[in-house]
Amino acid sequence: MVTSKRSTILYTLQLLVVIGGWVALPWAQAQETQQEKLAELQAELKARQQALASNQASAEELQEVLKRSEVEIGKVASSLNQTQTSLANNRQEQKALEAEQTELKKAILQQQSLLASQLKSAFMAGHYDYAKMIFYQDEARSFERVLTYYQYVNKARQQEITRFRDNVSRLEAVNMQLANKAQELAALLEKQKSQQNVLIARQSDRRETLNKLTATIASDAAKVDELQANEKALMQAIEEARIAAEREKTELAGLATNKGKLLKPAEGKVRKLFGAKRQGQVRWKGIIIEGAEGAAVKAISRGRVLYADWLKGFGLVTIVDHGKGYMSVYGHNQALLKQAGDQVGSGETIALVGQSGGQSFPNLYFEIRHKGKALDPSSWLNI
Repeated sequence: MVTSKRSTILYTLQLLVVIGGWVALPWAQAQETQQEKLAELQAELKARQQALASNQASAEELQEVLKRSEVEIGKVASSLNQTQTSLANNRQEQKALEAEQTELKKAILQQQSLLASQLKSAFMAGHYDYAKMIFYQDEARSFERVLTYYQYVNKARQQEITRFRDNVSRLEAVNMQLANKAQELAALLEKQKSQQNVLIARQSDRRETLNKLTATIASDAAKVDELQANEKALMQAIEEARIAAEREKTELAGLATNKGKLLKPAEGKVRKLFGAKRQGQVRWKGIIIEGAEGAAVKAISRGRVLYADWLKGFGLVTIVDHGKGYMSVYGHNQALLKQAGDQVGSGETIALVGQSGGQSFPNLYFEIRHKGKALDPSSWLNI
């Protein structure tokens, strides 16, 4: 019996293998396919720009092209944002697994040392002359104590062997998970690179279209007409959103109780333009926050998204209903991360700072409205 148990222990000890780190598995990415797709996209965009140049496109046609460019940029930027979130999660998961791996290796080494010590005790206990102990009473009493001790040690050893096996098994699983995470990370990095290349191509196309549009709308009168048309489109979108909010009858607290304490919707320099002349008789109904492209745009308070789409002059726009007739408007976004009908919490990211709507630099255009009337955001935000 002793020999059998010793064999089991020795067999178990042989299971210990230092599996540090993960095996670098070959990762074959279809880079050629991605490059081919990018080349096709660039050729398509180049052909479109050449067609616009040769056809002397009107401002209306250019606006439509600009819209398509900015909507596509929004889709790519949104996907890129999701990829970056996945990358961050992957790295965090790898970090946790690596910490567990280190602890498991440490525990296995300690268990190996303990089992070796117990083996030594078992061998020593096996050197007693049992027959001699039986014939001599004192020795027999000693023998009984030794047997009791041996049984106790053997039980502890069996428990330690079970824990040892469990730890070895878990270490193998952790190493496999780490290898999988490494593969996922490589795929995500390749995906990120591809999305960034597409985004750069789309932005280049947008820039050329915007330059043509700016040249087409050159006179002050044309600019005023354009701004008035843009404002009319925004007012229509807000009115439709207001009607939808009344129809939904969502129970929301409004903004009145938090006047002057509302969250700033984006990080950056605030240009307090509310009420100032914009062009001719057109005045600013909101403020501009100059920010970094791709930075988070956050809901100023709890609410429900009523509108999330592209608007002429304002680009990708989100309108949030806060209840009791209050709404907040977020324009010039690079991407919209929420859709109409989504519930949003205070401070939740709803979009990314951009320069859609024909902007020449990344910023957030922001308004607060009450029953359709524009309010000065500077009096409501904590800035």
